[in-house]
Amino acid sequence: MTFNEKLRSAVQATESTLCVGLDPNLDLMPDPITSSKQPNSQKVEQFLKQVIDVTAEHCAAYKPNLGFFEALGANGWDTFEAILNYIPSDKIIIADAKRGDISSTAEHYAKAFFEHFDVDAVTLNPLMGFETLDPFLDDSSKSIYVLTLTSNPGAKDILLKQLADGETISSFIAKELNRKQQASKTTIGMVVGATKADELESVINKFPTSPLLIPGVGKQGGSISALNKSLEQHAGTPLINSSRSIIYAGKNEANWDRQVAKAAKKFKTKLAPITERYV
Repeated sequence: MTFNEKLRSAVQATESTLCVGLDPNLDLMPDPITSSKQPNSQKVEQFLKQVIDVTAEHCAAYKPNLGFFEALGANGWDTFEAILNYIPSDKIIIADAKRGDISSTAEHYAKAFFEHFDVDAVTLNPLMGFETLDPFLDDSSKSIYVLTLTSNPGAKDILLKQLADGETISSFIAKELNRKQQASKTTIGMVVGATKADELESVINKFPTSPLLIPGVGKQGGSISALNKSLEQHAGTPLINSSRSIIYAGKNEANWDRQVAKAAKKFKTKLAPITERYV
């Protein structure tokens, strides 16, 4: 099964374009989890498994963020692997690693995520050059999501800078990724932020078939209605990510997981006008 086939299947099966971001911050986890005497890595594992249990019916994908696991030290990698193994096999799993390096370093990143951890996709940073993507581009069952127009304010520092011809760096990246896809087995996707709705169309229309990973809704304030308008002509299947707004919705309640489930269901419903174009 190709990545695009699995992506479409996951969206259709759940009637959802929701991606739940797994950002296990111990400072934000509910008291019923953090008050236990378990090691931190076990608290994270327990928390995320409960999150997965109550959100699986509402989402097509999960995006574990490597920084939160790496902060746990050596045990964090074991926890990361345990969570990967716990996620249902019909879900898209995106390792949010934002790697980007040259030569054999990139080759080993590709081996780590596509062979050892066997995730469906990984986020990559292209700013050291498009050659850094090459070690990831020989497997039709996998995808890369390349940082193209990020949701954070700092996107204006580099990605939204204009080149001599008036094109932004973001639109240039999108155009080059489209060109690179023609010779690549791996599906090339783009990370584009919902907080940049005004600039979004001019970027994604440079690569209209690209799958999109879209952060920036929820806590970052991106508008779903504005995003929906920007995606009207886009053929590539989007995944709209929410992390904190969902996984910490229960705060410190005893039955915190019920609120997490409600938040995921509510988010799925809000995304319905977007999702209906891809099911």
